[in-house]
Amino acid sequence: MPPNRKRRAPAMEPAVGGAGRQRQNKASAGKKAKKGGGEGGRWPAVKPKKDLQINRLKGSHLLTIPDFFTSAEAKAFIDVAESMGFTHQGSLGPLKGEAYRDNDRISVTDPLLAQAIWESGINRIFTDINISGKAATGLNPNIRFYRYTEGQRFGRHIDESVDLGDGSKTYYTLLIYLSGKGSAKDSSGQALVGGETVFYDQRGGIVAEVAPVQGMALLHLHGAKCMVHEARVVKKNAKYVLRSDVVFS
Repeated sequence: MPPNRKRRAPAMEPAVGGAGRQRQNKASAGKKAKKGGGEGGRWPAVKPKKDLQINRLKGSHLLTIPDFFTSAEAKAFIDVAESMGFTHQGSLGPLKGEAYRDNDRISVTDPLLAQAIWESGINRIFTDINISGKAATGLNPNIRFYRYTEGQRFGRHIDESVDLGDGSKTYYTLLIYLSGKGSAKDSSGQALVGGETVFYDQRGGIVAEVAPVQGMALLHLHGAKCMVHEARVVKKNAKYVLRSDVVFS
């Protein structure tokens, strides 16, 4: 059976409002992060990173960058996201042609935050990567935050490219793990268990299993050449991820 394809998202997804099943926030709405990139100083500052390590798991199709966010940056993003409030994201399921999906989500459109993350080091990774004669120019300003609590997962699927108009199109998914191995909770009995991102080849064999590590970025090709992948079930505590896409023009 072919993998379930996610429904194509609009180029700019609207910010989440009161619709959907709202889960109770885990953190106080009064928590505030230091002023940084983004509208109104809502987000924590993202410092430029030097000497980034790039681990190529499958050439330029799949790679990870450890310590792209510091632990403090990752925790600050979690605090802000929790203060905003998540909305549940589900799907119709495989019987209706959609991948199984059960997680919580926030979507915001913030060009300044996208630019801050891009210029903190992602831009250097794409200096020599061109697709169909196009070069990487930045991140999709549609920034998403995902939260997976115990028992939640995202079944096998592929990520579609998004046409942003004016000849711009996304070709890579960017995930930044905000929780996972290395977080302060590891030593307090609140470590994340499960939630690995697993990639498969065309025969269903495992290409890579990526365990969440706090602050690590993951980049993978999406669209026509996207590998089938899934987010495995979270067995203990919560997994937080920041998501955007790399734009080519």
